[in-house]
Amino acid sequence: MDGATIDRFCRKLPKATRIVQWEGVIVFKVGGKMFCMLPPREKKRREAWFKADDAHYDSLKEAPGFRPCPYLARARWVAVAEPEGLDEDMLKAYLRRAHEVIARKLPRKTQLSLGFTPPPRPTTKRRSAFDEPF
Repeated sequence: MDGATIDRFCRKLPKATRIVQWEGVIVFKVGGKMFCMLPPREKKRREAWFKADDAHYDSLKEAPGFRPCPYLARARWVAVAEPEGLDEDMLKAYLRRAHEVIARKLPRKTQLSLGFTPPPRPTTKRRSAFDEPF
């Protein structure tokens, strides 16, 4: 999957926006939060950086062709050195999941304004110091 295909795919994700910032980095956001980046080409090679699911980050960063993302590894982002070499369906699934992870972490009000269905609020009763027996 080349950079242009990744660009087209990310633009089609629900409520995704595309901007160019930081001297030519293509950034895809949902609700103002980044989920994928395409840094400028270096020697005719384009990497793809995206947010990894917390449950899969450790195994993904060790997988062939992947590495922790520069500057964003502590936020659990991974870099794909050659996205053209990956299976297209697999890379699309990773990008879709990155979008989903970021959208899920948006504030409830933002999720509602974007048309997403936020998870239901907990129905447990809040406890106070006065609820405890003496």
